[in-house]
Amino acid sequence: MEPSIVGACVILSVCFMVGTPGNLLVVWTIMRHVKQRSHTVLLIMHLAVADLLVVVTLPLWIYSLVWSWVFTEVVCKAMVYVIYACMYASIFFITIMSVERFLAVRYPFASTAWRKKQMLNKILLGVWVVSFLLSIPVLITQVLDDTDGQKECLNREYSSNTEEAALLLLESLVGFVIPFSILVICYGCLYSRITQMSFRSKRKSTLLIVGVVVVFALCWIPHHIMNLLSLVYFAYDDSPVGDKILDVLNALHMVSSSLVFVSSTINPVLYVFAARSFRTSLRDTGIHKLFRHLSSAATGEGNRELSYVSKRQSSQTNTSQCCVESKTQIDLLVDICNNAASDENM
Repeated sequence: MEPSIVGACVILSVCFMVGTPGNLLVVWTIMRHVKQRSHTVLLIMHLAVADLLVVVTLPLWIYSLVWSWVFTEVVCKAMVYVIYACMYASIFFITIMSVERFLAVRYPFASTAWRKKQMLNKILLGVWVVSFLLSIPVLITQVLDDTDGQKECLNREYSSNTEEAALLLLESLVGFVIPFSILVICYGCLYSRITQMSFRSKRKSTLLIVGVVVVFALCWIPHHIMNLLSLVYFAYDDSPVGDKILDVLNALHMVSSSLVFVSSTINPVLYVFAARSFRTSLRDTGIHKLFRHLSSAATGEGNRELSYVSKRQSSQTNTSQCCVESKTQIDLLVDICNNAASDENM
């Protein structure tokens, strides 16, 4: 067995053993222990569901790498379809979390309009629907390959280079470039605010989401680099440069595929590290207290921020009223003086 396959199997085994119970713990904890769920906590739960749907497929992938793909082509298409749908859903959930953090920090009063549970439920449903719609091309292009008498569910087959280029561009633009451009803008604007936040809990929750974003980016960048190299390969096909690019693509294939599954495993680990300050014993993870804290902090800070804004507006109103009253008194004194002057002239 090739060393790359052995390494991939080891990584995938670790991802399954860590990612499956980890994401189950996140979903179960939020459903069982967090009654008042903030937008951030609900998005974390849906992100964990998307990650869980990915890691539960790992035993089949490990078996197919070691031996052969013994399942039907329909199962192959369905599994890859679910993985791609969860990829889109994950990046969309992370983007929404980041935008929500940006609005909560920069525009707390203006962002209250969309913070209704019904609005968020519609957004979550829309994310899942759009993610599965965007993954439909996988059902058409994913195929079973027969290599040295063994079947593999690793490749996609396109009718033309134009179709492949269009689908790869769609995948990378919608699934990575555009969302991460939004993320960069949001956190670029928040950079100076994160260290100056008056509410420590808001700073901690923002940094936690930043960690989720960074890990997701590191795990998915190799996959999208492969998409970019595939597009470059079309320009240098049937040339020595094209052969070198093809060698790089073959070498990166196992690495990039393994990192995709790592991204679905690492988030529960981040939550456990973030929850260390909430632990009361060695056996206690503190993760349920973390999610409760995120929900209560989001609600409490929002109320305090709105109260602050209301008080500031109230003080501005009082100041305006004082100015109006002072101006009225001055006008009255001027009128009295004018009247007295006119009486003297008469």
